[in-house]
Amino acid sequence: MSAEARPNTIAQLARWQGARLGSKVAMQCGERQLTWADLDARSNRVAQALYGAGVKPGSRVAFLGKDSELAYEFVFGVAKAGAVLMGINWRLAPPEVRFILEDGEAELLVVGAEFVERMASAWEGNERLLAMLVVDGEAGGLTRYDNWRDDAPDDDPCRPDDTDEVVVQMYTSGTTGHPKGVQLANRSFFAVVANMAAVGDEWIGWSADDVSMFALPAFHIGGLWWAMTGFVAGALSIIPPTFVAWEALQLMERHKVTKVCLVPAMIGVMLEEPGCVDTDFAALDTIVYGGSPIPVPTLSRALEAFGCHFAQIYGLTETGNTAVCLRHADHVDPSGARLAGAGCPYPGNAIKIIGEDGQPLGVGAVGEVCISSPANMVGYWKRPEATAATLVDGWVHTGDAGSVDAGGCVFVCDRLKDLIISAGENIYPAEVESALCGHEAVAEAAVIGIPDDRWGEKIMAYVVLRAGHELAAHEITDHCRARLADFKVPHVIEALKSLPRTPSGKVKKALLRKPFWDGRERQVN
Repeated sequence: MSAEARPNTIAQLARWQGARLGSKVAMQCGERQLTWADLDARSNRVAQALYGAGVKPGSRVAFLGKDSELAYEFVFGVAKAGAVLMGINWRLAPPEVRFILEDGEAELLVVGAEFVERMASAWEGNERLLAMLVVDGEAGGLTRYDNWRDDAPDDDPCRPDDTDEVVVQMYTSGTTGHPKGVQLANRSFFAVVANMAAVGDEWIGWSADDVSMFALPAFHIGGLWWAMTGFVAGALSIIPPTFVAWEALQLMERHKVTKVCLVPAMIGVMLEEPGCVDTDFAALDTIVYGGSPIPVPTLSRALEAFGCHFAQIYGLTETGNTAVCLRHADHVDPSGARLAGAGCPYPGNAIKIIGEDGQPLGVGAVGEVCISSPANMVGYWKRPEATAATLVDGWVHTGDAGSVDAGGCVFVCDRLKDLIISAGENIYPAEVESALCGHEAVAEAAVIGIPDDRWGEKIMAYVVLRAGHELAAHEITDHCRARLADFKVPHVIEALKSLPRTPSGKVKKALLRKPFWDGRERQVN
């Protein structure tokens, strides 16, 4: 994509493409289609309806539902109103959703009809909510989203465009038991690709002729960033409500998908589908993947099965998604040394490796990976101390341990934090440990990630039982499932008489991890 004048805010993007590509289909979800002109007009109505509900610029509004063209028109409408979108993972448990709604001070909630009954306790008694709407059906006597939208005029609010205005607040798993709201400005979704275009870096060659499939949900930074990148190109976006491997294969063939962004676990599951071998991937030119490295055997199979270019991206929610990319040329030879790396920074981004004293380290030395990017977060919502610890002089301290080679390629080898990544989902042990210790039989808990060939990592919990109790793993997992999203529930629970601790009382998680990770080149999977 050339460096021509392009939008640099989400609101501006809808107007720009509405004027340029009005009658072209922007999105398709099932049999429903939405043109760019309709997207522009509908998002105007959403903005006006938000004002009518009492939502003001800077207010937080939440969306809890599966992806669709309606979900994305809401994204654009919120941006035009100057409000801040909080996309909520529908896989979370009601107590987790309740925390996000209350912490984020959400003033309006749109919820998918299929989640109303299960999630009702998440908003009961929340007096801050000015309105609640239901999308894709009817439930709970709530106002239908489409009626609410269509009752509003389609006049564009025409607020001034501001690349530094916070437009999205995404909640990440919490190191201390509660998630934090990452505030992302408009620039987080446009600056990296704009910098590439300015120097003629085509990256993966986006164009208006592309057909992009959304496999990652909009409540994840990878999903929303991927969507905005394709929208800027004017590509047709195919939106399945959620990722199902066999359905994804059918959609790719039916719609002649050219580009898709996945996590390695998704690639692995697709390869295992019996229909994969018969799927026509002739139109597919690029698979972008992130969230974790791809196992070399999986990559080898994928290169043969899909017959397209591959690119790995590396970044965090706090960096506005991708800051580093391992290009296709580094994927051609699965035995290549760089395949063990995350890639090199994009133009305008920078990487430094620092030691425990905070000073930069040289080539090959292992320390904490820090990222400078024009897409870096504004900060954590109402967490000044956490912001100061993570965002230091414009550098995001990732909590990943790694090194940089002489060519600037980043190699991630371990985590300084206890983060577990399973099927692309970030899981902090503190959240799981808190839930475990809420069970009457559990006195103490320590949670670690252990290697898993399919999902990257799975969750193992060590518990110390209270006197008079025996281990009933199924009861403990049921207890966790009522309080946590399914992907955070331990796969394995083992009882210990005591947890190994340092003299200062800290659990020796490295010791617990050691038997599972010994002999592996990297301590991430």
